Amino acid sequence: MSKKGTTYDDIARYTGFSKTTISRYFSKPDSVTPKNREIIAHALDVLDYQSNKLAQVLAKGHTEFIGLLIPNLYLNFFGEVLRRFLGSYEQYGYKFIVFDGNNKAEAERKYINELISYNVEGLIVLSHTLSSFELAGCGVPVVAIEREDKYISSVNTDNYSGAVMATELLAGSGCDVMLHINRSGINHDIPAAGRIDGFTDVCEERGILHEVLTYDAETDYTHLESQILGIVNTIEEKYPGKVKGIFTSSDAIANIVINELFRRKKDIPGEYRIIGFDGSPISAQAIIPFSTIAQQIDKLVGSAMELLVDQIETARDGAPPKEPEHLTIEPQLIDRATT
Repeated sequence: MSKKGTTYDDIARYTGFSKTTISRYFSKPDSVTPKNREIIAHALDVLDYQSNKLAQVLAKGHTEFIGLLIPNLYLNFFGEVLRRFLGSYEQYGYKFIVFDGNNKAEAERKYINELISYNVEGLIVLSHTLSSFELAGCGVPVVAIEREDKYISSVNTDNYSGAVMATELLAGSGCDVMLHINRSGINHDIPAAGRIDGFTDVCEERGILHEVLTYDAETDYTHLESQILGIVNTIEEKYPGKVKGIFTSSDAIANIVINELFRRKKDIPGEYRIIGFDGSPISAQAIIPFSTIAQQIDKLVGSAMELLVDQIETARDGAPPKEPEHLTIEPQLIDRATT
C-alpha cells in the first residue's frame, strides 16, 4: 500500500474501529481510551501512514521535540555542539527547534515562550542570559550546558582542571610572562570562571608574571575580532622582547590571535606560545594548528540528552520531578605546534 493511499477507511478496517473513532484519535485524542490509542498508533506504523506525522505524535500525547537555546553560532564551540545534538536523532529519536539567543534576555524569553507553545518536551540551554531559577519555572524539564545551574540539571566541563593543564603546559615551556584572554564580568557561578581561577592559581604558585586581559561581551564575530586585535596590540606594547604564553578562553579567540600574529610575522612558538580552549575543529584547521584544551563535546551532548530524556520520561509517568543533577566531564589536553 502506498503511503499516500492510506486512508481513514484503511485504518478503520485494520483496527475494527469506526471512522468516527479514527477521526477522534487525531482531532480529540483524549476522547479515545489509552488502549485504543495504542492500537491505532500500532496500525499507523503497520500501514505506514505518513500524511500527518504531527497529528500522530500529538495523539500519543508527546511531540518528540526538544528546544535548544544557544548564545550564538559564530563561536566554533556552539556550532559543533549544535551539530552533535542534531546528529543524536538516530539514538534518541528527538527533533530540535533551535534559537540563537545572542545574549538578549527579552528575546530569549520570547523564544522560550514560543518553544513552550510548540509543546516541546524539554529544553537544552547553553545561553547564560536567563537565571536557572527562571528556567526552572518553564514547566518542562531543562538541562544546562556550561552555564549557571543551581536550580536545573547540568553537564559541564571541569574548566578549572583544564585551565591548570593549559597553564602548566605554557609555564613548562619557559615563558617570561603568562597572559589569559577572557570575557569581562564573568560571575563565579558560571563554570567558565574556572578558566580564570586555574590560570591565576598556577601562575601565583609558580611566581610567574601574569595578567588577565578582558574584552566586553561580543555582539558578533566582527566585534569580537576588533576587541581581540586591540588586546594583541596591548600585549605587543606592554611586553616587548619577552616570551609570551597566551591562554585564550576559546579556540575562536586563539585563532584570531594566531592569524594576527602570523600577519605580523611573529615567531610562533618562539616569541609567542598559544593554547586555546574548546577542542573545536578550527583548532586543527587553523593556518597554524594550535594546542587546545578539548571539551569532550560528544560526552557533553550525550550526557545532556540522557539527563533530559530521563526527566522527560519521569514527567510522562506522572512522577514528581527529580532533584537537579550535575555531571562533570574531564577535558583533554591536545598539544600541537603553538606550544
